Amino acid sequence: MTQDVRTPITQALNDGVLTRRELKELMRRSDGPAFVWLALWFATVGATGGLVWLTMDSWWLWPAMTLHGIVLVHHFSLQHECIHYTVFRTRWLNDLVGNLCGLVIILPNRFFRYEHCDHHTYTQLHGHDPELIPLPMTLKGYLWYISSIPYWRAKFSELFRHAAGSLNAAERRFTPKEEHRTLILEARLMVLFYLAILGFCFMTGNWSPVWYWWLPVVLGEPFMRAIRMTEHVGRPNVADMTENTRSNLISMPMRFLCWNMNYHAEHHYAASVPFHALPRLHEKLQGYVHVEPRGYLGAHIDIIRQLLGRSPRSDKITSAGE
Repeated sequence: MTQDVRTPITQALNDGVLTRRELKELMRRSDGPAFVWLALWFATVGATGGLVWLTMDSWWLWPAMTLHGIVLVHHFSLQHECIHYTVFRTRWLNDLVGNLCGLVIILPNRFFRYEHCDHHTYTQLHGHDPELIPLPMTLKGYLWYISSIPYWRAKFSELFRHAAGSLNAAERRFTPKEEHRTLILEARLMVLFYLAILGFCFMTGNWSPVWYWWLPVVLGEPFMRAIRMTEHVGRPNVADMTENTRSNLISMPMRFLCWNMNYHAEHHYAASVPFHALPRLHEKLQGYVHVEPRGYLGAHIDIIRQLLGRSPRSDKITSAGE
């Protein structure tokens, strides 16, 4: 039997919900929206960083650093868009901003691009999707993942392994052979950058990078882990994009922080659509994507119900192609 390979985009095109002309317009890239968003972004980072400065000598410092960290870890969302080359029309701007974001959150930009490409190709397929976050087996495992300890352990291990000149078998599969040296150099330069910052702190006694950057990122990462779970965790491990990805309806401030990546199913169906056009694509694809109307909270309620056995576990479903 031949597998139906239609996506919600092709289904919508066939049903007349979305025309090819409309899709082409949605895919149009522009530098303008990104510059406006970035101006607000820098203002937000400055404001939360200002809260850290104002609370430096009080117990309010830790909540301030956590809030600042939540903003900082959302550089992931901006970097994610940059590796798709959809933030700016100008290609080199995507590379520049993507690399700067990667330095903020310790995520090498070029490596992330190759890894993420495979994620889009094999979304939610065990043994193929390099970014797959498995549905935890227990509530303890769920909390352990959100703590971000497993994430940091894996990321530092990955970074230092690359800096030492080693790529594992999976990484060699999804990166071109001619790029291996580039990825190793990228990791080494990133490690040298952090060592230079640390050296500056020791030599000058100025530990601002720790208070305004590194500690906030550590404090904010559990929030990013929780958000990342809402994209695919708890959805079936199948190739069907109508099933394996979840979009979440969230508030405007959170949409701003995540660069509209709450419309994650829409993004997977048409990854060339820029962040600023995703709300319009969402409106067009009503009924063709899986949407969680309760937002991030609703997604976690769904995940926890599966963990507690109150809903069928999604990972019991496997694709015929596996």
